[in-house]
Parts: sequence; C-alpha cells; structure tokens
Amino acid sequence: MKFEIEGLDAFAKALDNASNGGLKDEMTLWLDAMGLEFLDIIQDEIIRTGTVDTGRLLNSFGRGDGNSVWEMHEGGLSLLIGTNVKYAAYVNDGHWTNKQGVTVRWVPGYWNGDRFVYDPASEFGMGLKQQWVPGTHYWDFAFAIFEKMFGKNLDKKLQQWIDDNF
Repeated sequence: MKFEIEGLDAFAKALDNASNGGLKDEMTLWLDAMGLEFLDIIQDEIIRTGTVDTGRLLNSFGRGDGNSVWEMHEGGLSLLIGTNVKYAAYVNDGHWTNKQGVTVRWVPGYWNGDRFVYDPASEFGMGLKQQWVPGTHYWDFAFAIFEKMFGKNLDKKLQQWIDDNF
C-alpha cells in the first residue's frame, strides 16, 4: 500500500530553500526597507514636532549620509539606525542650558536679526541664564509609530513568504 501527500515535495523544497538562506535573504531585504521607512518616520516627526532649526539634525537621519549611523548585520538580521549629531539626544530628551550650579554663562557672539550667532572670537555676546529646555521627543514618537507598524508588517511579510513558497 502506498499513498502520497499532495504538495509535500513542494513543502520540503520550500523548507530547504528557507534553511539555505532563501527566507533570510528576503528578510534582509525587508529589514532594509523597514529601516528606510523608520528614517522617513523620524524625519516626519522632527518636522511635526517643530524640532527643525538649521536642518542639520533632520538631514542627519538618512542612509549613507556622513552624519548617520546605518549598520546591517545580516547574520543576526539586526539593523542599527541613528545619528552622530551630538545634540540629538538633548533635543529629544530636553536639557539644562548651563551646567548645574552655574546660574549665568557668557556666550561670545553677535545677533544677526533675531538669531544669535556663536563666535568664540567675538568681544560681544550674551549671558545665558540657567533654564530647562523641554525635549520634543521626536525619536520617542517615531519609535512608537514604527513599533506599531513593525509587528503587523512582519506578520504580513512572513505570511506572504509562506503563501509564495507553500
């Protein structure tokens, strides 16, 4: 007596393909696309929260930009996204204008219209009083949005792979 399960050969071939990197290759491409999506969300949140001043922070979140961090570790399927702009965390979290205990700090420079221009060689400047500058939480908002969509998108991608291969 002999019986055959329809589709078993295709299932075995798909599992073999998955174990030989087929799924991993697709997930690596998908993860790369999700990273680009996250960069878009971060930039949208920087704009939405009014964090944009000179545009340096906004432009630092981009793949391949000299100020950005983009690392892909395909073996473990991890993606690291960030910025090398040193003040990014201060803008997100908030900060004090002076070190604790310093009530007024002299900042050399000059005024150009309604904007102060820092110039260490200037004999003019302004006294900067100690105060808390609240953060805009652009990163926190972007991550919350991304986190919600990531799980749904991952489920959809895995289901698509299963549908295509089984």
